[in-house]
Order: sequence, then C-alpha cells, then structure tokens
Amino acid sequence: MEYTNFQVGEKFPLPIKNQGDGGLFQIDANGCMFILQLSKTDVIATEAFRTGKLELGLYEQDGILFLLYKIDGIFKEGWGDCPLGVQLLPPGLKPILEDLQEPVLHMYLVDTNLQILLAQRNVELSEEFFSQLRTSVKAQLESSMTPGAFVTALQKIWGQHSSKDMSENLIVHQSVEMKIPPITPRH
Repeated sequence: MEYTNFQVGEKFPLPIKNQGDGGLFQIDANGCMFILQLSKTDVIATEAFRTGKLELGLYEQDGILFLLYKIDGIFKEGWGDCPLGVQLLPPGLKPILEDLQEPVLHMYLVDTNLQILLAQRNVELSEEFFSQLRTSVKAQLESSMTPGAFVTALQKIWGQHSSKDMSENLIVHQSVEMKIPPITPRH
C-alpha cells in the first residue's frame, strides 16, 4: 500500500480538479476526507481551522449527501456545503463498506493559489454521524445514478437551497469544541 505524506507547509500531495475556494468532501478507499481550499488566509484562519470550534452536519436530497460545515473564525456568513459523489469515483478508489470502520474525518486546509497544505486536523465522528455516513455511502454504492444525472440533480438542489436552508434540515449534526493543545514546559 502506498503511503501519502501530508506535511504542513509542503505542496498538497493529492490532485485537486476544482481550483476555486470551497470544500471538497470525499469518502474513498482511504477513509473520510474534507479539504477546504481558500485563496485568502491568514494566521487566524489557519489556527481556527486547526484548533477552533466547528460544526458539522449532513443533509440529503435526491440521493445526494452534503457535508455542511461551519468553522468559527473563518466564515462570517455561516455554513458551507459540499456534496459527496461516491458514484463519481473510479472503481479502484470507491470505498468498500467493510473497510469503512474508522469514525474519523481527516480535514485539510489548502492554499488555493500555492497548493500548499496550511493545516490539518482529525475529527472523531460521533456514532450517529458515522452511522449515517455509512448508510449514505452504501446507498450511493448501490445507486445507478450516472455522473450526468448527479450533476443535474446537484445543480437543481443548489438552485433550490442555500447552505443556510440545508443547515436547518440536517439529518445529523455534530459540534466539535475548540481544541487547544497543551503547552509543553521548556526545560
């Protein structure tokens, strides 16, 4: 198995097709991953991502699951959303439900302009949140939705609902408290 090295301050090691600002949510053979790309960041935004309070939620419509995220210190206007499209992955990257056992969301903050990893964080998902993810992944793996139908449904949903609308109809919600690492005394 090939190991991917995610090193803060280095070039982000995975290819990203969409270069704009926003989130990417993916569940593949390697587990659950959320990548937030921002073109304008500062130390406060980086620290907010790394250690700040955040809220996560799942919204589902027309067979498409959305990860909603709210990160204090980064977004003033509230929630962001990103769809999960398991059926869009190539066969070798699709998740195998039996292997999806680790209830962890691996989070990465990437500078869009430089493609550099600014911060990373692992969030332990609640049993309810992870169970809903597994249920949705199973449904998407069994779905016959084509990539074209996925895009059409996605555009329709985004035309009908803002992230704020979605956040008011979550099927599951999880708050993650601020996590400041302890200061180690110098000797």
